[in-house]
Amino acid sequence: MKNQRILLSLFAIYFVFAILLNSVGTVILQVINTYGVSKSAASVLEGFKDIPIGIVSFLIASQLPRLGFKRAMLTGLVIVTLACIAMPLLPGFWTAKLLFLSVGVAFALVKVAAYSTVGLLAQGRSAHASLLNTLEGVFMVGVLSGYWLFSAFIDSSNQGSTAWLNVYWVLAVVCVIAFVLLWCTELDESGARIEEASPKQDFIAMIKLMAKPLVYIYVISVFFYVLIEQGIGSWLPTFNNEILKLPAAMSVQAASIFAAGLALGRLGAGVMMRKVHWYPMLNVCLVAMGLLVVVSLPLASNIVANPDVNWLSAPVAAFVLPLIGLFMAPVYPAINSVMLSSLPTHQHSAMTGLLVIFSALGGTTGSLITGSVFEAFDGQVAFYLSLVPITVILITLFFFRRAVERGDETLEASAPLAG
Repeated sequence: MKNQRILLSLFAIYFVFAILLNSVGTVILQVINTYGVSKSAASVLEGFKDIPIGIVSFLIASQLPRLGFKRAMLTGLVIVTLACIAMPLLPGFWTAKLLFLSVGVAFALVKVAAYSTVGLLAQGRSAHASLLNTLEGVFMVGVLSGYWLFSAFIDSSNQGSTAWLNVYWVLAVVCVIAFVLLWCTELDESGARIEEASPKQDFIAMIKLMAKPLVYIYVISVFFYVLIEQGIGSWLPTFNNEILKLPAAMSVQAASIFAAGLALGRLGAGVMMRKVHWYPMLNVCLVAMGLLVVVSLPLASNIVANPDVNWLSAPVAAFVLPLIGLFMAPVYPAINSVMLSSLPTHQHSAMTGLLVIFSALGGTTGSLITGSVFEAFDGQVAFYLSLVPITVILITLFFFRRAVERGDETLEASAPLAG
């Protein structure tokens, strides 16, 4: 029962952070309309979110076992609750910057603490993989919910209206509920600490992890996975609009199929990973991703704009290409789980810090590369390029599995290797 309450707390926390983290595009649109901010000025909101995530993760990940995972998550919830309350009380572009700065700092605390908590709860590698997939699945459900939640508060008839800011009262309430739920739940963190280690030794140990063959193969896999996900996720609405000739609103709605696929894929993998070995499953997923790219992009050629287009007359590619999310969904949680469950629990925090840093780098790189190719050539060429990182991941997974199964001598193994 206690573990179920902890999991419910983690799900609630991840749900609200999913909405906040993935609201950047919506908020950019709204600050342009509401406050008259230029597009170039509004674009900095992405940086206000991502840069703090990387910096804070690097600085504090190795110290979180000392601070306490529960305390770190509670601190993160307090930070975003105050930021959410500030949005409607002090409307302005600077408040939006403060919001995403706060979300970035808080999510760095929350993600490292949540992943490390999973390591304390899960018994064995398959249970760890299942739980992590479920957690990431809940995150994607939050992403989907965010689209509809924000749209319910936007006044389309009055672009200058600040009514959309009232959504932050709802989000603040959700944060408070998650805070109370976690506050009232006991969490035994004794397995995550080595009492005699100093803060400096903990930080150096995190840096030394990067020298391990298993770890650098892992971070390469993570980097290229997030490169694909963010490259496609960030530019799919533009692809729908410019290549598939869908109206702007419909382009965004069609892109939500990608997020839905990620949610369903991760929740489904949460069940399957208890019975199926991770390596063949991920290879099937990666091959399916490549096939979907090859099959769907030719369907996007030579499409003529139709002013009366609707869901029944939309190009087939609008429905086929986003399904790549269904197959890529299990990859990220699975490789994270395999890596973390190959480490003793006291190293989960430091390893998750490295994960967050390289995820942020991969996401930024993916969006930049896709956007640059999109502008220089077109969306089809940009999405065809996703075949390159898919191939790279297939290769790195082969070496990753081999390193895991031989129990890399330079890395302490603390979990059985059964899938």
